[in-house]
Amino acid sequence: MPSQRPFITLEEHFLSHTAQEWSGDADPIGLKEFPSHITNKLLDMDSQRLQDMDAGHVRLQVISHTPTSGQAPLSVCRAANDELHAAVQSKISRFAGFAMLPMDDPTAAVAELTRCVRELGFVGTLVDNHANGIYYDDERFWPVFEKCQELDVPIYIHPTMPDPVMSTGQMGNYPKGVAQGLDMYAWGWHSATGVHVLRLFAAGLFDRYPRLKLVIGHMGEMLPFMLDRVTQIAERQWPKRERGLKKVWEENVYVTTSGMFSVAPMACLLRVSRVDHVLLSVDYPFSGNELGAAFVEELAGSGLCSEKEVDLIAFGNAEKLLGVKV
Repeated sequence: MPSQRPFITLEEHFLSHTAQEWSGDADPIGLKEFPSHITNKLLDMDSQRLQDMDAGHVRLQVISHTPTSGQAPLSVCRAANDELHAAVQSKISRFAGFAMLPMDDPTAAVAELTRCVRELGFVGTLVDNHANGIYYDDERFWPVFEKCQELDVPIYIHPTMPDPVMSTGQMGNYPKGVAQGLDMYAWGWHSATGVHVLRLFAAGLFDRYPRLKLVIGHMGEMLPFMLDRVTQIAERQWPKRERGLKKVWEENVYVTTSGMFSVAPMACLLRVSRVDHVLLSVDYPFSGNELGAAFVEELAGSGLCSEKEVDLIAFGNAEKLLGVKV
């Protein structure tokens, strides 16, 4: 029965008290846009979070810091990671951690990632989609990917607020809120994350680090639908790579559901991806755990997957990728 199937979810957020204070009036986290109940849930690492997890049958939540557009300095990242570690230790069977890294300082990011994995027991890192407007195809960021491969932990690239220079300026004949959605959470930052993956491929990152494990959310950030087309174009027009885009997609890229609970995009995703690279995620607290549970039940009845494959998506693939167990 679906209610008896344990779930592991891995795009689940918190807000550290240090980062909340650091954010201040500049608000790189976008806290002023969050409803109060969302902020409260981000800050809670105890009873409210556990209650919400139980309501959605989430056995283990892999927790990461809410985005900061890559602006958080090492001191803030380190304090946030220490805060997360304390919460994980207090709920060791229910929480695991992804490191928050100061990506604008790659040398410091490598050191903090190493500390978090080797000393704090974190299972990987989740990073913003850019660092102050710069994407990671710039080779100054590549030591972070090298360290992830060396430590054998995944790096999760997560959408974040666009830098002012990157903003597509979607103002038009509609309210400001529509423009904000088009620029960010309804469309823009998803397509930007998908393009980022293509930039990394085109720059040769996956030839340099062939064992890298890259995670993206939201059913693949639009890439599954366009994968065949962009692969054909890459083969004809882009620099020749030792490992083609399809091979990289199949071997290096893992995709989570994270807040997209519809069977249609899952059908597309499963047509172009290995089922052992597809994982359940909720995007808590911006999405509800109950929605994730209902989606798994719908998926199980859809005929797209066998029961064994649903188990892989719900928890088995995360156990293998992260070295955790429920």
